[in-house]
Formats: sequence, structure tokens, C-alpha cells
Amino acid sequence: MAIDTDFQLTKEYDKKYCMQVFAPLEVAFRKGKGIYLYDTAGKKYMDMIGGIAVNTLGHSHKALTAVIAKQSKELIHCSNYYYIPERSELAFRLCTLSFADKVFFSNSGAEANEGAIKLARGYFYHKGKPEKNEIITAKMSFHGRTMGTIAATGQDKFRTPFLPSVPGFKYVEFNNFDAIKEAADDKTCAIMLELVQGESGVHPADVEYIQNVRNFCNAKGILLIIDEVQTGVGRTGRMFCYENYNIKPDIMTLAKGLAGGVPIGATLCTEEVASGFAVGDHGSTFGGNPLACAAANCVINEIGEKNILANVNAVSSYLFDELSNLQSKYNTIVSVRGKGLLIGIEFREGISAAGMRQQLFSKGVLVSAIGRSTIRIAPPLIITLAEAKKFIAILKDILKAQKKNPLPTQSGSVADSTQPTMVMPMKAPN
Repeated sequence: MAIDTDFQLTKEYDKKYCMQVFAPLEVAFRKGKGIYLYDTAGKKYMDMIGGIAVNTLGHSHKALTAVIAKQSKELIHCSNYYYIPERSELAFRLCTLSFADKVFFSNSGAEANEGAIKLARGYFYHKGKPEKNEIITAKMSFHGRTMGTIAATGQDKFRTPFLPSVPGFKYVEFNNFDAIKEAADDKTCAIMLELVQGESGVHPADVEYIQNVRNFCNAKGILLIIDEVQTGVGRTGRMFCYENYNIKPDIMTLAKGLAGGVPIGATLCTEEVASGFAVGDHGSTFGGNPLACAAANCVINEIGEKNILANVNAVSSYLFDELSNLQSKYNTIVSVRGKGLLIGIEFREGISAAGMRQQLFSKGVLVSAIGRSTIRIAPPLIITLAEAKKFIAILKDILKAQKKNPLPTQSGSVADSTQPTMVMPMKAPN
């Protein structure tokens, strides 16, 4: 077998010069097209994780790459000392499509959530109530890796190595409205939730739970922050996931898929809540730069003009139906959860998520492993039914092989859920 010298050099330099905070698979990619990536040796892979829900339009999308090339030739960055046409256009688009009246642009999901945290506290500070500064979040949530957002994240493992943690957060059980009511008090300024907890295994929030939280916030004068860093921009079959729940947040955060791969973050809010930031209260050197905003405008335009949301719902329905069939036929799958094209597949005790990811990788399919027993798929929203069928066929072959040669049970790998369940995706209304 010929040695891929490009890849070997990439690995050598990575291990020698990059901080080793990742655990990459044995591959490096040189180019992509549609939902496929090609490694340095030219091997083709089906990208069923889409850069972790980032590559909304897939790879090398004609319209997106044309916009990026054109904008890069004209103006990449000019700073927020000046008006930026692309930023103004993107703000208009997002506010027109959502509940929001105002937007602040940053560079990532963590920064968008940092902005949301600051905005909620600033809102009550400027109202003369600085004591209202605590935020309730959910256990097993994930809101980012900055010091502020790991404090908001309801998982000790993200905070422990970096203690002391930023104060002002309470953590309650997800999908438990009584826990919200018990935790809230006169210091509570906001409740911050994901509608689908992605990093803990793709766990959707119950509709009744979210609606009860919204009503509770209204009654108590508490702000509702919805973290849509992963679920926003068409991922769940609606432009924004909150639309599936028939509620409107006070603050919403976006990032990942907004610009199709160009780094961007956005913190959206109502006109009233926007009073939480006065001139000079917040800022970002690169936030809202012409290149990122031009890319995001293109993504939004393509979603609207190419009927991509309908495609998300059609492919999602197919995937959930077929995964349900595989769950019924093989005792390997314990649970299938999610909405739209954000899906978690949990396997029985003894089958590790990392092992399943590796098996799929060996067959040219890319997914992510979450915890011990769940893989996550979040393919580009342009994935076709034919490509989804190909994924199901590959997964079926793996499950058939495991049925003939079952893996031995491994101690300490019990999944969170042990009873077969099926959570169907919500679909957009006609």
C-alpha cells in the first residue's frame, strides 16, 4: 500500500505543533463536493455529520462559493467603526424571519451565548435591578467552551479542570418543569435552554415543557433564552426550532449552520430586551464582518429559494422511518431521537459509540460519537433521498454483521436508556 505522504506530514506537524485537545480520526480531507469529502489520498466519504451541523449547503456549493469569492475580492474586513451593508442586510433577514427586532453578530456559538448571558444580566441592570443576575440552565446542556459558557453548561466535566467557575448559574433536570419552578427566585433573570440537547445524546425537549416554561417566564418577568446554535437555520425542518414549539423566546442564539461553514454567531432579541446593551457594553472585532455576513445571506437565500426546508422534512421522515425499521429488526438499536436532520442513534450495552463511528468510517461514512453509546448524524440540508438510502443500507449491513457476530458485553457501558423508544421529528405545517 502506498503511503500518503501528505497525510503523514499533516499528522506529524499536528502532533508536534498543535495543542492536543482533539482526538481526530486517521484522515485529513483535501476537498469536498455536495455531501461528500475526499481525503488526501482521494478516498470518498459521505459526510453525515456536516462539520457538526455547520455545512448547511454541503461542500463547494456553487452559489455559496461564488458569493465568498466575490466578497473576498471586494472587502473581507473593515471593522465595526463603520456601517457594513452585508451586516445590515443579514440583520434585516434574520429579524424578518424570526421573532426578533435586533441582532448582535459575533464569530461562534460560544460567543453568541456569551452575548445572551451578558444581555440578560444587562437588561435587568439597566432596569435598576442588578440583583437579578442568576440564570437557570438544564443538566446535560452544552452552551460552549468559554469560561462563561462552560459555567452555563450543565455538565461538571467541562468546568472541573478550570475552577473556580463563573458564578450565577443554577442547573435543573431537563424536561422537568417542576424543577424550573423550584429553582427560580427573585434573583433569576433568565432561563436558558436548548430545544434539542445535542452534545448529551440528541434529546428533544417536550412541547408541553417548553410551553410551560414560556408561560412561567411571562408570569414571573424572567427572560427566556433559547440556544439554537445547533438547531437553527433549517436543521429541524423549520427555519428556527422554536417554531416547532409554538413559542417565541426573548433571546435566541445562532451560529453553526448560519453561514454554511464561514465562522459566525448571532444573538437575537426583542426590542425591549435590546435595552440591555448600551453603547460600549458589548463588541466584537470580527463580528458582523462583510465576508461572514455575505455568506450567511447566501445561505438564507438558498434555503428560501431552493425549498430546502421541504427537503429536510422529506429526508428526515425517511430516515426516522427506516431507522425505526432497523430498530424493530435488530436488537442493536435502543433508541432513535431528534428532530429534522439532527438525529441521535443509541445502541445497546456493549456497543460503543466510538466503535460504531469507526465501523461507519471504515465504510466511508462520517458521523460523530456522543458519550458511550450514541452516534449523531447532522448531514448537510441538501442531502437527497438517494443519499439517505445509501446511508441506511450501509448501517444495515453493519447491524446484520453484528447480529451474526455479536460483540461481548462490556462493563461500564450501560446506555442512558434501556427500553426501545422512537421519537419522531416534528414537521412543518402545510
